[in-house]
Amino acid sequence: MLCLHWVNDLPRALEQIRYVLKPDGVFLGAMFGGDTLYELRCSLQLAETEREGGFSPHVSPFTAVNDLGHLLGRAGFNTLTVDTDEIQVNYPGMFELMEDLQGMGESNCAWNRKALLHRNTMLAAAAVYGEMYRNEDGSVPATYQIYYMIGWKYHDSQARPAERGSATVSFGELGKINSLMSQEKKSQ
Repeated sequence: MLCLHWVNDLPRALEQIRYVLKPDGVFLGAMFGGDTLYELRCSLQLAETEREGGFSPHVSPFTAVNDLGHLLGRAGFNTLTVDTDEIQVNYPGMFELMEDLQGMGESNCAWNRKALLHRNTMLAAAAVYGEMYRNEDGSVPATYQIYYMIGWKYHDSQARPAERGSATVSFGELGKINSLMSQEKKSQ
């Protein structure tokens, strides 16, 4: 659903998701995170600092990828997988990007931000955005970072890692795997 970034208490939400899963059940999730919309965030911060002497958050905060792995583990999931994908979408300008975000229902939900930005600050932010990030064709990029996650609820039937030290092949020998395979074929 790509909406976990709106959850106010992510650790508790992940615990509840694990709680409702059957034993050996799997959770697949996706959410915006990390450096999503960093171009917009930086442009607004620079313009507001220059025009108004400080800034407040106008782009919602996002979870970092390493924090997400820790949160899944803390919620009790095991056999974790977290992957990231970065998508860049080009817009004619900053105002078109903001209109698109509003149309997607992705407005800022931070309660501690200023209620409005002055017109000259918005125009300055659009100029900063264009100057710092403009593509050769005149468009401006917006970067979306999407985190995909998989976690399993524990069950006795799940595979477990082998005992430490029980390996029959050294990781150092893996670099020589091709020569080992060819030697084995010759001996047969």
